[in-house]
Amino acid sequence: MEITSKSELDDFSNLNVLIIDDNRLVHDFLKHTFFNLGFKTVRCAENAHHGLALCEETRFHIIICSFNVKSDKDGFHLLEELKFKGHVNKTTILIFLSTETNESLVNSIVELQPDDFWVKPLLPKTVIARIQYTLDIKKHLFNLYKAIDLKEPSKVIYYAERFLLDKALAKYHPNIQRMKGEALINLLEYKEAEVFFKELQSKYRYAWVYLGYVKALLKQGKMAQIEDLLVELSNKPDTRFALHDLLAQYYMEQENYELAYEEIKKATKLSPRNIERNRKSWDLARLNHDHMGQYIATKNIAINAKNSIHDSPALILNVIRSGIDLACAITDESSNKVLSETDQFIRKLEHEYKEINQFREQITVVKARLHNVRNENAKAKKLVEMHLSLKPTESVEDNLDKVKVFHELGMREEAFTLLKAVKNQVSGDSLTSEVLSKYVEQETDERSEINFTPKQLNSMAVEFFQKNKLLPALNSVIQALKLAPKNVKLLFSLLKILIVMKKREEITPEQTKLAIDAIEKLEKTPLDDNKLHVFSDLKIKWHNK
Repeated sequence: MEITSKSELDDFSNLNVLIIDDNRLVHDFLKHTFFNLGFKTVRCAENAHHGLALCEETRFHIIICSFNVKSDKDGFHLLEELKFKGHVNKTTILIFLSTETNESLVNSIVELQPDDFWVKPLLPKTVIARIQYTLDIKKHLFNLYKAIDLKEPSKVIYYAERFLLDKALAKYHPNIQRMKGEALINLLEYKEAEVFFKELQSKYRYAWVYLGYVKALLKQGKMAQIEDLLVELSNKPDTRFALHDLLAQYYMEQENYELAYEEIKKATKLSPRNIERNRKSWDLARLNHDHMGQYIATKNIAINAKNSIHDSPALILNVIRSGIDLACAITDESSNKVLSETDQFIRKLEHEYKEINQFREQITVVKARLHNVRNENAKAKKLVEMHLSLKPTESVEDNLDKVKVFHELGMREEAFTLLKAVKNQVSGDSLTSEVLSKYVEQETDERSEINFTPKQLNSMAVEFFQKNKLLPALNSVIQALKLAPKNVKLLFSLLKILIVMKKREEITPEQTKLAIDAIEKLEKTPLDDNKLHVFSDLKIKWHNK
C-alpha cells in the first residue's frame, strides 16, 4: 500500500487538488499553475461549505485553503472539520493562503501544522518551486507521515533512523529529525529526547529544537535547568506562544493552577481561535475565582466557535451562566451592565437557535438565577419549584448551574445531592477533567461553609458596619473574599473595617496580617485613578492609626 501511495505522488496527473478561496482570480491563477505542472484534476470552492461538500465526493491529495474565507467559517475551523471527518491527514498536502501575517494569525496557522503557508499576492515561480518542494518532502518521507497517522511512534523512529542514513535525503534531515524528536516525546522517552534535542542545538537553530528540549526537561521536572532559556524563548515571537502552552500544561500537571492560568491566558491571547485552549482558560478561571476571566473565556469560546463543529446553543448558555456568576461577585452598580448583557444573550439564545426546545430547563435555571441576583427571590423560587427536578442530566455544566440556583435559594440539601452526582461525572483522568474535578471539590467546600454570594455578603457587611458590629462585618467580608479574592471593593471594605478596629485597639495580630496582605495584594493590582486615590487614602489611615 505504501508503494502505491508513493507512486501516486510521483505522477502529478493522478493527484486531486482542491482550492478553497473566495477570490476567483486566485482560483484561475492556481488552476493555470497546476495544469502547467501536469495536474489534471483541480477543483475550486468559494466557501467552506462547498469545500466540505467536494471532500465528501473526492479524496484530495492537495488542499490549498485561504485562512480568510469569510462567507461561512475561516480556514482554522474548516481544517478542524476536515481533520475531524477524515478528509485531511499527515499524508495530505495542506497549504494555507493569507493576505495577513499578524502574530495571532501566524500562531493559529502554526497550530494546524500545514505543509506550507503562502502569503498573497502569489507569484508563479514561487508557487511552482514551493509546491514541487512540498511534494518532494511528502513523497520521500511518506512512510514517516503514514506512521504518524497510524499513531505508531516506534515505527516513526524506525523509519527516521533509516532515512537519516540516506545521504540522498540530506536536505530533508531537519523534517526527519523533528518527527523523530516528537516520537520520542510521545513514547515518554523524555531523557532520550532531552539528549536528542540538546545535540540538535549545535546543528540547527529552529524553534522546534529548543521547544522540544524544553518539553523534554519539563516532563522530567527539570525547570531549574532551563530558567534562562525560558526567559529567552518567552521574548521571541516564533517561540513564546508554544512556550506559554507548554508551561500551562506543566503547571497543570504540577497542580499549580494559579501559574497554569497565567500561562494559558498568555497563550490564548497569542492564538485565540483554539476552542480547547479557551475551555482550559475557562476551567482555570473558575478554579482561580476569576469571574471576569470566566466571562471573557466563555464569550471567546462562543465567538470563535461560530459556524464551526463546536458551535452549539450550550456555548451561549455558558456565557449567560458566567455572566450571572460575575454579577453575583460584583459588589457595585457595574453588575447592572453585566446583567443587561446577560439578558441580551438569553434573547439571542431563544431567537437564533432551532434546537432551543432542548434547553428549556437550562433556560429556566438561568432565569431563576437572574431573579435571585436581582433580589426577586419569590419569582426565582416559583420557577424552581414548578419546573426543575433533582434528576441530574448528562451535562456537567447543566448540573452545576442547578446546584447554584438551589444553593442561592437556600435549598442546600438539593444542592449537595446534585453536587455528589457532578463529582461522579468529572472523575475522568484527563488533565482538563482534573481541573474541573478540582473546581467541583472547591464548589463543594465553599458551598458547605458559605451560604451567600459575594454580593449578598458585601451587603450584609455594610449593614453590620453601619450598626457598629465590626466583627460580623469583618467575617462577612472575609467570606466574600474567599469567593472573589480579587474584588477591589471587598479589599477596600476589609481595610476600612480593620482601620476602625485598629483605632479602637480591638485588632488581633491575625487581623493585622489580614490588613498587610490586603495592602500587598492591592499594590500588585492595576487600579484606575479613582481607586488609586481611595487606596492611597486607606494606606495613610492604616499607617497613621
